[in-house]
Amino acid sequence: MTITLLVAAAMLFVGAVCALARMTMGPTVLDRAVALDVFVALGICGLAIQAAHSRHTFTLPLLLVLTLLGFVGSVSVARFTQGSDDIEEDQA
Repeated sequence: MTITLLVAAAMLFVGAVCALARMTMGPTVLDRAVALDVFVALGICGLAIQAAHSRHTFTLPLLLVLTLLGFVGSVSVARFTQGSDDIEEDQA
């Protein structure tokens, strides 16, 4: 069990370092937004692993809030970036 947790934590850490590198070096705002979304998803996975390891459900509301925050953030960035297609403008 401990080796599995260490492997999962190492994989999440490598993913977080890669996402952090993309956030700092990303050439566009969309690259940075996607990297931030991946970073939030990795945090959610880390909290889920911790909750499964300790066998308690105290972090489930936090996981739900972070999931909704990640979704709303991604949709907001996709909606308000330049070049986004607006269906209402096409119909008018």
